[in-house]
Amino acid sequence: MFFSRKAKPATQKVAAILATYFSVDVEDTLPWCAFTHPDNESAGITVTLPFCIATQLDALKQTVLEQLEGKFDASKLTFKHKVASGETEVAPVTNIKNIIAVASGKGGVGKSTTSINLAFALMQEGAKVGILDADIYGPSIPIMLGNPEAHPESEDNKHMQPLSAHGLVANSIGYLVPQEDAAVWRGPMASRALKQLLDETLWPVLDYLIVDMPPGTGDIQLTMAQQAPLTASVVVTTPQDLALADAQKGISMFEKVNVPVLGLIENMSYYQCRACGTKDYVFAKDGGEALAERHGLPLLGQLPLDIHIREHGDAGTPLLITSPDSPLSESYREAARALSMQLALTVKPREGAAKHIKGDPIGIVGKA
Repeated sequence: MFFSRKAKPATQKVAAILATYFSVDVEDTLPWCAFTHPDNESAGITVTLPFCIATQLDALKQTVLEQLEGKFDASKLTFKHKVASGETEVAPVTNIKNIIAVASGKGGVGKSTTSINLAFALMQEGAKVGILDADIYGPSIPIMLGNPEAHPESEDNKHMQPLSAHGLVANSIGYLVPQEDAAVWRGPMASRALKQLLDETLWPVLDYLIVDMPPGTGDIQLTMAQQAPLTASVVVTTPQDLALADAQKGISMFEKVNVPVLGLIENMSYYQCRACGTKDYVFAKDGGEALAERHGLPLLGQLPLDIHIREHGDAGTPLLITSPDSPLSESYREAARALSMQLALTVKPREGAAKHIKGDPIGIVGKA
């Protein structure tokens, strides 16, 4: 008697291709794949990614179809994404699925610039994103968004509507008080102000709230890490030894308060000559990669030292909005994709996640 081996369901074949594509296990990708209509397998397959890679979906779909060797109709393969709310030790903030702290052990490494460009990059990858400027003593996000004179509105004198700029919702102490006033606050006062900004802003439904942390590992950083529902963190550094030593302190702080570190971003990795294309490693080379390996973390991105990044930041004209097709913008999108995927693969989804998602409030103010 001859026995025939039953063919694997198409969902398993797609899951295997995705596992190879993303360099993960099939056990990770299998839950992403489901028949579009469970009672009709011929209706097609829907792949629901738990992270955002909108700019890569066409290429991904083409890769899957090619490896299925023409045995599957392109119209029956659908890709979408659904970002889960990550588990945290602290109760979640209404409408925010994941809060990601972007931190550095020291100032001057481009943390705020990285935060704002990562936020816009995540938006371009299909996520709903907001940004909270937690750098109480030096709020720079309003300048980078081009609306430093704006102020949040409040209908009940208790809650604030976030500002909106270029599709990104934001709040900052810079919208509320003159910068010189915030600069003289003591630590506890600054920490309370930051907690109020987070809790009393009427955020719309967000996949990610990027928090631009102040540099260092002091009171404000510990307040955010211990009292705010941080889903995860990202540490920004430059390649030289001094910055790496301080970045290591930042990693240690998050580890001690049980906030996962998704990875490192090495800023100012190199300067590339516009005339000849030669790369000069102004601040040393591969320091971020070495630190990431030491702590068993991924290096999410290596961003160049480029005058356009500074110009766009100072002018309030976001790089990824005004020059979305530039290699610089693609560098940020690459880091954003890595961040989104790393969070989905390492942070456990929250049980009962939908309970704190109340829906978008009305009346977000600002400019388009």
